Amino acid sequence: MEYDIKEFDEIRPYEPSEMKQAFNDLLDDRQFSLILKGFAPWLPKSVRNGLLRLAFVGVRTPLDFQLRFMKPIVWHYVHKLTDGLTFDDGELTARCAGDMATPRYTFVSNHRDIVLDSAFLDVLLNKHGYPTTVEIGIGDNLLIYPWIRRLVRMNKAFTVRRGLTAHEMMRSSQLMSRYIHYAVTRKRENIWIAQREGRAKDSDDRTQDSVLKMLAMGGEGSFADQLRDLNIVPLTISYEYDPCDYLKAQEFQQKRDNPAFKKSRQDDLDNMRTGIFGYKGRVHYHCAAPVNTWIDELGTLPKNEFFKAVAHRMDREIHRHYRLYPCNYIALDELDGRPAHADHYTPQDREHFEQYLQGQLAKITIPDKDEAFLRERMLTMYANPVRNYQAAL
Repeated sequence: MEYDIKEFDEIRPYEPSEMKQAFNDLLDDRQFSLILKGFAPWLPKSVRNGLLRLAFVGVRTPLDFQLRFMKPIVWHYVHKLTDGLTFDDGELTARCAGDMATPRYTFVSNHRDIVLDSAFLDVLLNKHGYPTTVEIGIGDNLLIYPWIRRLVRMNKAFTVRRGLTAHEMMRSSQLMSRYIHYAVTRKRENIWIAQREGRAKDSDDRTQDSVLKMLAMGGEGSFADQLRDLNIVPLTISYEYDPCDYLKAQEFQQKRDNPAFKKSRQDDLDNMRTGIFGYKGRVHYHCAAPVNTWIDELGTLPKNEFFKAVAHRMDREIHRHYRLYPCNYIALDELDGRPAHADHYTPQDREHFEQYLQGQLAKITIPDKDEAFLRERMLTMYANPVRNYQAAL
């Protein structure tokens, strides 16, 4: 398939030739300068910018930018805000010697954190010897300031347009799919994309077949062939604690009490900030075998049935690779009203989780706060991975 990179200008990350100008524009942005001032208020702006420009020397590509600037920041948050970040890639094709011989993947995962899901994957791939990180799709609803848009484009992000008409959505999906195929097959980049639009607020992770249909649009041949070029890997992300759990529970009540409720841009920023700076406990990433290893088993199904079958199999792969923690089993037992999984936790685990729940619930300050409903919603978030894991087995 032939591609013209100019067709992707409205959504793609920066090219190497654009990185220096983008960096200078970022430093000249007034809002971004105020953020930098918060990190080092004692340094004059000219000194801060001078130090950053010095650090930028030798940065030519978005991957260079990630390794120079983002990698140390992400590992800082791993050490400060988690109890360990682990990775199991044993089911992937063995990594080959040399960049050009190593496969590229499209990681399709459940979604826990707006920013860190892909950032953690980046540092894990780098740590385990993969030649590059991932390009990510990020909704334009989050790109509310010019400096955010510049920063994410420097950080290997392509734009996913939100709030479109049906006609606009079709064009946008076709363009994004063509770009993803181009990135994997021509640019030789990995891709990360969530299995659904937005996060599963109750942690009942399901792959939307519409996401798979979008991925297929940019391919050729049979439905299986359209997906095959992307080398899709179902990826399971397991957080012991979700810093945004109370915000998700709060949103459940707000939508229950007012069906027309919609989050504001400030709500999105609050979710991003809480997800980044909140405690996560243990975090584990597990790669299932690529879809290409089993996709031919599905045969020649009609379009809708084919994509539903792929989504169902991917869900099973994602669910069976959850890393489950004591809090997951405690939450399920409390909802069920019986200690069926008591061998997975101790009395101390129960006490600790109860204290955690009370602390998170105390952060919710909405009018007419429904404690019982909010508690049930939070327990369900932690219980559903156990339910799905057991069903997958």
